[in-house]
Amino acid sequence: MKDFAFGKENFVLIAIAVVLIIIGFALMSGAASSDGVSFNPKLFSTQRIVIAPILTVLGFALVIIGILKKPKDTSDIETISGK
Repeated sequence: MKDFAFGKENFVLIAIAVVLIIIGFALMSGAASSDGVSFNPKLFSTQRIVIAPILTVLGFALVIIGILKKPKDTSDIETISGK
């Protein structure tokens, strides 16, 4: 088995973060106006300007946490450093 820099918990956190980011960007997008030139008031909906950016920022923060989180098992750290 190969030694990875991240543990299983790190990969799970990063996977959850990627899903949150994808959901956030999907919520930011939406249907355009029917004829392409008229104004669509749904552009300023709470979903697009509040919920979606919060989900996206939480996803990016969770990626950072997933990268910086140290493994619980200290033997993982010793095998990575070669000690």
